[in-house]
Amino acid sequence: MTDATMRPLDFHRSTETEMLRRSAEFLARVDRRRSVRDFSPDPVPVEIIENAVRAAGTAPSGANQQPWTFACISNPETKRQIRLAAEEEERAFYSGRAGEEWLSALSHLGTDWRKSFLETAPWLVAIFGQRWGTDAEGRKVKHYYVPESVGIATGLLITSLHMSGLATLTHTPSPMAFLNRICGRPENEKPYILLVVGYPVDGAVVPDIARKPLDAISVWI
Repeated sequence: MTDATMRPLDFHRSTETEMLRRSAEFLARVDRRRSVRDFSPDPVPVEIIENAVRAAGTAPSGANQQPWTFACISNPETKRQIRLAAEEEERAFYSGRAGEEWLSALSHLGTDWRKSFLETAPWLVAIFGQRWGTDAEGRKVKHYYVPESVGIATGLLITSLHMSGLATLTHTPSPMAFLNRICGRPENEKPYILLVVGYPVDGAVVPDIARKPLDAISVWI
């Protein structure tokens, strides 16, 4: 095994008081995050999207292969193509592909096959996982822990956008191969999530649902 080049860790230990303050402030802010389906067409500066993608790119990944691609889409015609393709899959989904049990689980959210937000929102981010890459000589290189790595990066992306003051929606039409075609992505990239990004419309509403309490999502051993 080749020894890796090392450098000092850039880490500054804080007091417990400061750590508790930061953690409480962060929790209070992310606790306000909600998935939004009614977006304003108001533009969002590209620099905010760039910063969020850079933040996502700091995520840990298997063997540090960073196996992700974020296709950031603002072109109206491209968004139109994505909406039409997504709605075609969604019509099939809601018309029977999903099955009664799945549709029943979604019923309280009030969703259907119509996805106008894919055109209305100023930004879409199609998130792809790179199943393999290539080295400097063009040889195929296997990537490891791709779904886990992309999932962590996506969480950072969503959180960064929320902390910037934007709303998001994780949209997952199935299948999503149309995203490779529309976004011009190669066959080694698998689409995972289509993230809708922008401001909510004035007066936007969301389902009146609650998050599970701490004792329902954790065990302390």
